[in-house]
Amino acid sequence: MKQFASLFFKLDQSNKTNDKLTALSKYFLDVSDEDKLWTLALFTHKRPKRQVNTRLLRDWCCELTGIPDWLFEESYQTVGDLAETLSLLLPVNSQSQDKSLSYWINYLMELKDIPEDEKKTKILYAWSVLEKEEQFIFTKIITGGFRVGVSQNLITQAVANAFNLEKTEVAHRLMGQWHPQSTDFKELILSKNLSDDLSRPYPFYLAHSLEKPLEELGDLGDWQIEWKWDGIRGQIIHRKSEIFIWSRGEELVTEKFPELTEMASHLPANCVIDGEIIAYRDGSPLPFGLLQTRIGRKNLSKKILKDAPVSFICYDIMEFEGEDIRKKSIEERRRILEKVVKEASHPHLNISEIVLNESWGALKELHKESRKMMAEGFMLKHKNSAYEVGRKRGNWWKWKIDPLTIDGVMIYAQKGHGRRADLYTDYTLGVWDGENLVPFAKAYSGLTDAEMKEVDKYVKQNTLERFGPVRTVKPGLVFEIAFEGIRKSSRHKSGIALRFPRIQRWRKDKPIEEANTLMELKALLHAKEE
Repeated sequence: MKQFASLFFKLDQSNKTNDKLTALSKYFLDVSDEDKLWTLALFTHKRPKRQVNTRLLRDWCCELTGIPDWLFEESYQTVGDLAETLSLLLPVNSQSQDKSLSYWINYLMELKDIPEDEKKTKILYAWSVLEKEEQFIFTKIITGGFRVGVSQNLITQAVANAFNLEKTEVAHRLMGQWHPQSTDFKELILSKNLSDDLSRPYPFYLAHSLEKPLEELGDLGDWQIEWKWDGIRGQIIHRKSEIFIWSRGEELVTEKFPELTEMASHLPANCVIDGEIIAYRDGSPLPFGLLQTRIGRKNLSKKILKDAPVSFICYDIMEFEGEDIRKKSIEERRRILEKVVKEASHPHLNISEIVLNESWGALKELHKESRKMMAEGFMLKHKNSAYEVGRKRGNWWKWKIDPLTIDGVMIYAQKGHGRRADLYTDYTLGVWDGENLVPFAKAYSGLTDAEMKEVDKYVKQNTLERFGPVRTVKPGLVFEIAFEGIRKSSRHKSGIALRFPRIQRWRKDKPIEEANTLMELKALLHAKEE
């Protein structure tokens, strides 16, 4: 645990990629195989399930330290992170221990079915022998809020560096359903052949946003142009009569989409296709909000399946007849994909149509019609491109439409988390409905550090009421809110829900009386529906 805690704080305190890579590579060479696996799991979102309620952790800390609940809550609101708050309040220990990361994770997992008083005894014992940094890590793992400024891409590179492997191969090996308790590190990472895991997906190829004029891309004929659909990126695997559906977030979602599972049985054996899970009916995409009604539901009723039907729009094919074909050009892969879709001939399987235009100028005009097509813009893929791993520049670009915007007035504010725990950085915005401001969106990003400090000062000087961590603020600040989509919602007071709202700019030039109205917000919804 000492080694992992030391690694965590080295990563957290450094902004230099090379320093992080060096620290990670050395760590992977020094620790046991069990600790290697659990470290990979923690950094790639395969964390152990929470076995202790966080409310109990707070109560036990207050009892142990003798501090009242209100003081704990004040401390938590100031610090902004539960695990950090606990580790700061817990007594400094005179004891120490030399147990490994994997020992303490297994220790936590064994708490699953034991009585509350036994859980308390075990947690208090752990707190009594762990040092401050270790208490922090231990509690982070309990709460499930384990985050550090390291991307999965960086972890993959560090493992590749440590064991002289290709980064793309490591990325592929880390995909899938492996679990530290039932996996051997050497088999997962170092074996010559990938284990016989029928469910293992491929790493997704991701595009960068277009960052130069279209004309600089060269000949239009060198590019495959497709609509960028608004759904859930996924892979469908059909191997040896078994079906697996993965989301881009490496979540196995097979059971959530029974119609796609049935469709996948019509695909040829031993193939893997990449595409978009999308709400779809009568040959046309439906709003993303409909798809959201299915996400997170444990039981899919007949009504849900009827009201929010889905299809799979194919973008690419990575495996065909058991062969990895990612190194073939997209033109070659497209011919194979077209054949697969045609032979499957299923109503829930569609292929992403290629957009044909005579010039970049004509394409720009068509791009303006994206919202009418229920699309986010275009994908531009060079016809010679292989299917690569991760986000690469040059061969694949995403050209998204400009976001929708509305000007709102800040009416509530709440402190942020982590490095923003001392500042009011989380805002609720309102639009005018007659003489009243009606909340319509929450925004957490978009301002510079200097602007956040300025807004924080305003909040503290203009607080009208306090409700726990939330402050009602005297209306005075107007922000332009950008968002990707808009839909009706009975759950929101405004009757509107926005997709990915964020602050685009602080409208210091605009008095609050000139902020937008609820009627104008609803007009955006009606325009979208038309």
